[in-house]
Amino acid sequence: MADSLDFSLVSPERSLASGTASAVQIPGADGDLTAMAGHAPLITTLRPGVLHVDGPDGADDYVVSGGFAEISAEGVTVLAERALHQKEMTQDIFNDWVREAKEAHETASGDAADHAAKLLADMVAVGGHIGLDPNQSNL
Repeated sequence: MADSLDFSLVSPERSLASGTASAVQIPGADGDLTAMAGHAPLITTLRPGVLHVDGPDGADDYVVSGGFAEISAEGVTVLAERALHQKEMTQDIFNDWVREAKEAHETASGDAADHAAKLLADMVAVGGHIGLDPNQSNL
């Protein structure tokens, strides 16, 4: 692909994806962004969301809970706190992620409490986006 970039997605547990992509949509902490070949260098933090990758074999979606993305003209590297292919995300796993976000919010204070509240809200929004809900069984 002439207009492609290298892409890799890793979490502490494993490497989830590696290859080429034509575009990577990233849930950045300051808003969504799309990286394509020739993108200006950028490092951004991630918020919980769906990372969408357009590749030579089609599109893939990954659920991420946070982390960092490093973007250059030649590639995108995503270092996720936690990540799963969207097809691997179950209601039980999602509920665990939301429970951990709720616990972090309940024990936080000051500015950390504001950050934890945003994290929790983003986690709940991700569930709605992918068809899961923290209070209902998987449909």
